Amino acid sequence: MTGAVRGRGRPGAGTPPVPTEAEILRRGMEAFAELGYDRASARELARRLGVSHNFINDRYGSKAGFWRAVVDSLLERDQRERRRLVEAEDDDAERVRAVIRHFYQSAVEAPLLGRLLADEFSRESERLDYLYEKYLAPTLEPLVPAVDRLMAAGRMPTVPMDVLFFAVISPVAALVQLPLADVLGRPQRVTRESQTRTARELADLIADGLLGRPPR
Repeated sequence: MTGAVRGRGRPGAGTPPVPTEAEILRRGMEAFAELGYDRASARELARRLGVSHNFINDRYGSKAGFWRAVVDSLLERDQRERRRLVEAEDDDAERVRAVIRHFYQSAVEAPLLGRLLADEFSRESERLDYLYEKYLAPTLEPLVPAVDRLMAAGRMPTVPMDVLFFAVISPVAALVQLPLADVLGRPQRVTRESQTRTARELADLIADGLLGRPPR
């Protein structure tokens, strides 16, 4: 690993192990989610990753390149699953429901990514363009025909796509802004099971509001 914490030759006694790629990306996600892109300096990233100051430039080309690698490490797998749901041979309403369910479950699987995305969605930047072109547009564009058919049939409120998008993504705060959930009186200790249950409840609430309750 170029630019890692130690030089060539045998490591001395007590030398910490070089972080794996997965560990580097995980620590990078933690740093960007906590600090935001601008405050995550190269020096601070190197400290948190446990690598030398030139590691990020040597391995990823730049801080921006490292950010893209961090995001891609989680979103590429997520994107494949959403694409499968969008292309499934389902009723239009069930296809929309499935994507909504998956979106909230993904926030449970990767809450730090949710925090990072919330921050990036709030400002114009090359990173927002990257997220839209590589992940948002490929998810939304195949879903638009199903949404249009549902609206035309009166099975879904007729609203602009941006309004629909924000109606779906805004409640993810319940899964990633846990201090606020505590202040609002969430009565249970947060666990993976409780978060999964909350994600399911949110998905049903939003999907039922948009599409009506499914037949029992």
